[in-house]
Amino acid sequence: MTELEQLLLSVIQDAFPLEERPYQVLAEQLGSDEQSVFAAVENLRQSGIIRRIGGVYDSKALGFISRLCAGKVPSTVSGAADDSALEKFAAVVNVIPAITHNYVRSHEYNVWFTVIAQSEAEIQKIVDEVCANTELHDVHILNATEKFKINTVMKGAGAPVDSKPLAVGRKNAVESCTELSSSDHVRIRIACNDIPHTLTPFKDWDVSCDELREDLALRRMRRFGAILRHQEAGFAFNAMVCFAETVDRNSVNPAGAILASKPFISHCYERPAFEGFPYTLYAMMHAQSAEELDRNIKEAAESIGNPDYVVLHSVRELKKTSFKFFA
Repeated sequence: MTELEQLLLSVIQDAFPLEERPYQVLAEQLGSDEQSVFAAVENLRQSGIIRRIGGVYDSKALGFISRLCAGKVPSTVSGAADDSALEKFAAVVNVIPAITHNYVRSHEYNVWFTVIAQSEAEIQKIVDEVCANTELHDVHILNATEKFKINTVMKGAGAPVDSKPLAVGRKNAVESCTELSSSDHVRIRIACNDIPHTLTPFKDWDVSCDELREDLALRRMRRFGAILRHQEAGFAFNAMVCFAETVDRNSVNPAGAILASKPFISHCYERPAFEGFPYTLYAMMHAQSAEELDRNIKEAAESIGNPDYVVLHSVRELKKTSFKFFA
């Protein structure tokens, strides 16, 4: 990446300008010109580093719920490696819009996917549908009993951004959705897509920048910016590390808050344990090498008293999309 591209990535992931001519605003910030900035962003999109530029909305604030599902899909037949069941599973999941993320991980529970819907019953129906049409079995639907950090902003091919973790406790979370109008639905549905590849994307989208800024102010939207493909951005080594939390959650610095302070951790949640999986604290870690990932895992474990933990490496990405609210 060029120096300009790296500078742009450090800015536009978290705060793409909600202005009529956003590339002109970026040019003024970075001491460049509008056309050069636009060309640099387009190159980052074409190279695959930027997945999309758009809104990242809070599902709960919009009246939706999100659940992480863990399950098993056979990867061997008669003791020999066989991916046919996984391929069928991926094909079924890929056409279900409610399932946004789907990974094969290095564990007995080898498939982990995220479902977003408006009720628990709807989520259960979607999971049942997948089970009925694939060899997925032994599924556990997991809610987040506590959210300590949600941040996928990465500094290009450098270190992840040192973001502010979520405040400990549920009182600061969005408790319920605000009332939304039909025009809100239209705007949010559009903003979940990729902005047009033009110098005036919001005008061409026919979306008001003022209303998008209001979505941010009301915390319906977490951020408006560039969503990256981590591997292409320099973070090819990723793992979900799950800890058996032993630190008192009511202490000044519970384990989740300590992990959330680590810049190499993008997500940190508390979830219920289930049979065969006694871990409750989930942390997504990212690194540029296997050695760096190992160091990060050890540092994280030591920082919370070295509890029992399991490392679920990201073996294969089957699906990663943004949910289209009110589609």
